[in-house]
Amino acid sequence: MSNLKISLCKTVFIAAISAIVLAGCSNQFAASIRKVTYPPDFKYTEQAVLSSDMGKLAQQMSLLEQALSKPSGDTPAEIELQREEVLTALRGMGAIAARLKTGSEGTNHPFMEDYMQDFTSKVDKAKVAASFVQPRYYFAGKVAGGCTNCHKVNR
Repeated sequence: MSNLKISLCKTVFIAAISAIVLAGCSNQFAASIRKVTYPPDFKYTEQAVLSSDMGKLAQQMSLLEQALSKPSGDTPAEIELQREEVLTALRGMGAIAARLKTGSEGTNHPFMEDYMQDFTSKVDKAKVAASFVQPRYYFAGKVAGGCTNCHKVNR
């Protein structure tokens, strides 16, 4: 009888500890703990949100590289088509980068604070250069290397 009582106590104790551990690993529990441990103006960016935006940025980067890899057009229509493809990719990248930059101020991603302002200014400079009558894609090529520079530094 006493062995059964001890075994039952162990089972209840293990179940209670397991429930506490599972509750501690949940997102709701983590979010409530962050409210207490971080200052009120701190913005916690979930990894899923960051990964999603970075994935979208990578898609735009791929579109930009495809547009830049095409040979320069001979006719005004071909030149304009390439310019529009480059500008569309740069506009998409600018919007995503602005969203990432806005969300990174005072958050759990200090590298984003350091590098996103520089990245957005490179995107803006590339948009201006690509908008000229004679489009210049030098800065657009530099934007393509912007991800590599930041990710190499932060690994």
